[in-house]
Amino acid sequence: MTPAKRFFSLLRLDRRDVSQIFFYALFAGLISLSLPLGIQAIINFIQSGRVSVSWMVLVVIVIAGVALVGLMSLMQLRITENLQQKIFIRSSFEFAYRLPKIRFDELYSNLYPPELANRFFDTLTIQKGVSKLLIDFSAALLQIGFGIILLSFYHSFFILFGLLLVGLLYLIFKFSYAPGLETSLNESKYKYRAADWLQEIARNNSSFRAKLNFDFALSKTDHIVGGYLTYREKHFAVIRRQFIQLIVFKIVITAGLLLIGGLLVLNQQMNIGQFVAAEIIILLVINSVEKIILGLESFYDVLTAVEKIGEVTDLDIENEPQSTAIVPESAITINADSLKFRYPGAEKYTLNGISITITPGEKILLKGKNGAGKTTLIRILSGLLQPTSGTLSLHDGTFVKIDSAAYRAKIGRIIQGETPFEGTILENITFNDPAIQPEDLKWALDAVQLTQFIKSLPDGLNTRIFPEGKQLSSSNAQKILLARNIVRKPAILFFEDPTDRMDKDAATALIDFIFLPENPWTVIVSSANAHWQARATRQITMENGTIIHDTKQ
Repeated sequence: MTPAKRFFSLLRLDRRDVSQIFFYALFAGLISLSLPLGIQAIINFIQSGRVSVSWMVLVVIVIAGVALVGLMSLMQLRITENLQQKIFIRSSFEFAYRLPKIRFDELYSNLYPPELANRFFDTLTIQKGVSKLLIDFSAALLQIGFGIILLSFYHSFFILFGLLLVGLLYLIFKFSYAPGLETSLNESKYKYRAADWLQEIARNNSSFRAKLNFDFALSKTDHIVGGYLTYREKHFAVIRRQFIQLIVFKIVITAGLLLIGGLLVLNQQMNIGQFVAAEIIILLVINSVEKIILGLESFYDVLTAVEKIGEVTDLDIENEPQSTAIVPESAITINADSLKFRYPGAEKYTLNGISITITPGEKILLKGKNGAGKTTLIRILSGLLQPTSGTLSLHDGTFVKIDSAAYRAKIGRIIQGETPFEGTILENITFNDPAIQPEDLKWALDAVQLTQFIKSLPDGLNTRIFPEGKQLSSSNAQKILLARNIVRKPAILFFEDPTDRMDKDAATALIDFIFLPENPWTVIVSSANAHWQARATRQITMENGTIIHDTKQ
């Protein structure tokens, strides 16, 4: 979909508001262009040397017309404010809905989720730009149209003026649209690259404190900013060319109309009142043309912003779950048959022909060297990735297939790189789930040895955590993730090195808790900690994406 089509699709969502803006613009335009007629009549009365009631009435009408145009503008302002609020709300929920659901293969190749989230700020550009375009462009276009029609009644010469004006607008738009939009899009790419790089500097600020590293950060910033300035200059060249064309047009049209209008008055083909009224209309039309030309920069900005956000909304998301749900008390069996998986752009399969059955209650350790496929298998079995080929079936004791939403509600999962999010400790563990009882929360906190730590905090569970849990020790950050994943007492736990940042004693105690007989959950874990191996009831060794050993103890 082209940026222009995206823009008009956006406007179609609020057709009623847009229609009202054009209606008020139409009404205001008619009133504005009727004012020169009133001024023409007033001048004629003044030339006659008579002060009459009609003259006073005309003055009142003209003043009332000015006030009414102002009122129409105020009503347009209210509508565009509502429109801006709708755009912000719609965009906020669109991002919040889509970001967690974007398919992994869409993100793996060259997209970085925080960079996608940064595109939300283009919503602000759309808000302001759409408001300006709808008010200024609608008023300007209507004034140009009505002005040309009105001028044609004064003299047929003005019809030629109208044709020249329409031709000028067409030529400017035709030859400027493509380069203006292209340079704006390229400028935007470097703008986001700059924001992304600054975010990386902030996220790893300690790494850039050394002189050499600091110089590298500045050097890369210089390179990105240089690219931005290159395309910004190219975009400005387009805008400057449009403005030069406008200046030349205004000079030629103003000079021509003044000379020709003067000749028409001298030849008594127009009276002085008509001449003044015509010149007022011409000035209104020229100012409207200027508004459109200068507003093209806002038009490019809006199209670019819509395109950047559209690239996010175009990404494939996971299919909506079906209505089938599992019985809460039921156990889950996992069957994988000939699973294959290949990452986007990779030549080889990371998993190649995996067939495995995992029964309820098993405690499984995945073993193998780096790159053996352990992480990928865990992420497929936990529903985070979709296999390239093969089948993965999940069922409870009734062998009714389980949908993804019901499955995720019954599992806990910790993957590498996962961290707490910005919010309170309570929110990080429970996600404000009202179904979680206080005794369940206490049980989870005691199990992961967080109780004493939370009691030591002034705000307890309401203590706010910075993004990525920066003010927490790495051990406590992992304990929060563990508490989050066991508090609902899930049927299956999928873990990738869940205790690697803890000391030996804390890790051993947590592993022992996970394997307690009263905890009937299935456990599938990948870890180098030897205690997992000592407690596991089944060990699966992988190599080059295949299972080479599968032993039960």
